[in-house]
Formats: sequence, structure tokens, C-alpha cells
Amino acid sequence: MTATRLRVEWTPGSDVLTGVCHCGAVRHAEDPVEIWALLLDHPEHAKDSP
Repeated sequence: MTATRLRVEWTPGSDVLTGVCHCGAVRHAEDPVEIWALLLDHPEHAKDSP
């Protein structure tokens, strides 16, 4: 099994969360469900990332 690191960061003073996948995909959202959906959808989200 390969170790992966998923990260969710909170921007102080706001409701904005930033999700960072181990592949480098990043998404900003206020909804934690949206952030975790991105992170757990690897590798499918990699096609949508810039």
C-alpha cells in the first residue's frame, strides 16, 4: 500500500477551506464535503486540475 497525504487547510478569518491532494490538485471551497469529495476522488480529479 502506498502512503498518501491529503491536507485540508482553513483560512483564518473566513469560511474558506483549501484541499490539497498528494498529486498537487488544489481546490478552495466553503463546504468541507466538497473538499473531501475532491480529495477522495483521486485520480479522477487530476483530469480537471490545471
